[in-house]
Amino acid sequence: MRELTEPEIRAAFLNCSKGEAKRLNLPRELAEQPWGELDFLGWRDPQAPDRAYLVTDLGEGPQAVVLRSSSGSWQARRSICSLCVTTHTGGVSLLVAPLAGPAGRQGNSVGAYMCSDLACSLYVRGLRETGTKMHESLTQQQRIDRTRDNLAAFLAKVRAGTPVG
Repeated sequence: MRELTEPEIRAAFLNCSKGEAKRLNLPRELAEQPWGELDFLGWRDPQAPDRAYLVTDLGEGPQAVVLRSSSGSWQARRSICSLCVTTHTGGVSLLVAPLAGPAGRQGNSVGAYMCSDLACSLYVRGLRETGTKMHESLTQQQRIDRTRDNLAAFLAKVRAGTPVG
């Protein structure tokens, strides 16, 4: 993923107002992020632990979404992230994104089970370990492609709230 600037990230949000995007907390060290190893940049809001954010550029320009979750670690059993298909014990959360446009303003949303730390890109590249390893016959590039495809499908669901035209 190419390095994104603060203005690019703030302008990329699909499911919040420009004012909300302007006020949300971005990671402090954007320039120090491992951009070359990321399929998306995901972070938790340090001032609101139930809020998370995700931004990516899958070839259609930057796209970002606001996510929310339960504030605590609510499960300690083994779970699988729906984006990167990494197995965790207690490290997967249900993250919910309001739909874009009028549907989201009416309270409609879409959710997915994701790595709680939003470090999917690092897990599929073997740069971070969960302690639980599931054997797969896919190559690393195939796992990266699958993660990007799953992310694109999730973003398409979020965008589904916006009229096409």
